[in-house]
Formats: sequence, structure tokens, C-alpha cells
Amino acid sequence: MSKDEYLITDEPLKALTIFALPMILGSFFQQVYNMADSIIVGQFVGSSALAAVGACAALTNVFICVALGAGVGAGAVLAGCGAASSPAASSAQSTASSAAPQTVELTVFAAASLTETLSAIGEQYTLDHPEVQFRFNFDSSGTLKTQIQEGAVCDLFISAGQKQMNQLDAAAEAEKNPDQLDFVQPGSRVDLLENKVTLTVPAENPKQIQSFEQLAEHLTAGDILFCMGNGDVPVGQYTQKILSYYGLDEQALAKAGVITYGSNVKEVTTQVKEASVDAGVVYCTDAFSAKLTVVDEAAAEMCGQVVYPAAVMRTAAYPEQAQQFLDYLATEPAMEVFRGVGFVPVD
Repeated sequence: MSKDEYLITDEPLKALTIFALPMILGSFFQQVYNMADSIIVGQFVGSSALAAVGACAALTNVFICVALGAGVGAGAVLAGCGAASSPAASSAQSTASSAAPQTVELTVFAAASLTETLSAIGEQYTLDHPEVQFRFNFDSSGTLKTQIQEGAVCDLFISAGQKQMNQLDAAAEAEKNPDQLDFVQPGSRVDLLENKVTLTVPAENPKQIQSFEQLAEHLTAGDILFCMGNGDVPVGQYTQKILSYYGLDEQALAKAGVITYGSNVKEVTTQVKEASVDAGVVYCTDAFSAKLTVVDEAAAEMCGQVVYPAAVMRTAAYPEQAQQFLDYLATEPAMEVFRGVGFVPVD
């Protein structure tokens, strides 16, 4: 407890004694001085001088009383001002503190093919909104879906396929969400982007593959090594449809040793770039970012439309900020970044 608090909160008698003690001692010593002064003056100077000293002593007491009164009054005024100003200052500091925006960290789960573009957009968004920071988790959409299902914290999910989003959306048809999972915030789901599936080859293109049709011929002949995504990731599922389109048996080809797999599109991209394989199927955006040689693009009848759905999760720690960022992703500044690598808005 501070001295001021002690004086205010302790027992009144003690507080009064502490306040009055300097005045009592001052008055006592003044009276002792007056008595000594009167004795000395009366003995050596005379009655007239003694009368003058008495008058001066009375006047001195008057001045002392006035000074003490003024001091006590001034102290009371200052104390009152201090007491009044402290709450005001605290209120002002509280107001200033509450006015400062709360810093949040949005956790965004996104398909691996969005790594470069979404990272760049996130940096720009933070420059415009310093109170928002990002923690990105890039991986295959199937892996991300499983992590969300198992309780991972996620504010916003952007999948490279409708299948993984449907499996988390209670609004999806029963056969698309057999487990009746309910992780998608109602009203937040949108089809954000469209991508293309491409056939890529190493820089030297040793097998001189120029089209999906030629790829099918080489796979049938068994004279190449082809890389595709696993069956639980969107790029792998699109590739499976292409193989089916040409009447190829994936399991038989894999058993024959002409197919190798990547756990996500980035792994397929790496194998093609390093010429570990003769060809691979990746999104056009990944081919662009990795500067791969693209020799063909899959038509819609071969594998369907490649749509990236996005939605705020019910388990989001910051649903409002997540929705604001999702809305921003559909604006022209963000779309300009997406278009730069080959994405297009969904028609």
C-alpha cells in the first residue's frame, strides 16, 4: 500500500494525527520562540518594545493561519483534480486500447497447387490489413479434408476438387457425404477457381510424347514411366478419368511398372522436372510455376471441369475474418494473381 492510500484508507484518528502533526509541532516551536523573545525583549529593551513584540506575534499567528488554510485548501483542490483526472486518464487509455484492432491469425487449408498464388495474395492482404496474419497449410485436398475431419483448426478450406468439399458439407447429397459430416459454414461455400489438367514432359522429352493419345499408346506398349497423383487426391482422380477415357487399366499398368505415383501434385511436378519419369499429369498452374513443358491439355469430356470450391469452416476461430478474406479472393486484385499462373474464375 502506498503512502497516499494509507492516509486515505487507514483509521480516521491516525490519518488526522498524521495530517495535523506538522502544524502542531510548528505552532509549539513558534510559541516557545515568542515566549523567549518576550522575556529577552522585556528584560533588556523595555515595556514599549515588549508591546511591539506582542503585536508582531499576533500578526505572525494570523499570517500563519492564513498560510495554513491556503495550503490545506490548495492540497484539497489538487487532490480532487488528481482523483478526477485518474479515472479520465484510465478511461482514455482504455478507449485507445479498445480502438486498436485485434490481431488475428487465419488458418487456411489449401490445395498444394495454390501454394505460390495464395502465399502472394496473403502477403498483399496483410499489407492492406495489418491486423490479419496467415498460417497456410498446403497439401493434397484429401489429406486436408482428413485433417479437418480429425479436428485440426481450420478457418478456411480451399479444395482442388468438389469431392473433398462435398464430404465435409452437410448440404451435399447423401451419396457424396456418406458420413454426414457437417464442417462447412452454411452460406459460405463458393466455386472460386477453375484449373486445367495438362500433360507435361521433361525438358528433353526423351520419348517425344506430344499428346494424351500418344501417352496412351506408350502406356499400352509399356515403354515409358508415367507419373500421376494418388487416387485420393484430385489430380490423381482427374488422371484416372483420362486413363478410363482411353480404355486403360490403371492397376494393370501400375503392376507392370509403367506408372509411379505422387502423394500430391507438387510431387508429380518434381518428378517430371527432375526427369525421373517420361511424362506426368499436373495442373496447368503447377506446370507454369515449375516451368514445365506442356504438350497437351485435357478436354472437359476427358476428365470433367476442374473446379476449386472454397468455404469457411464451422470450427473456424475467426469466421468473420475468414469470410472477408474469402470475399477478397473473388475480387479483381486477387484474380489478377490467379490468372498470372493459369487459373480462371468459374463461369
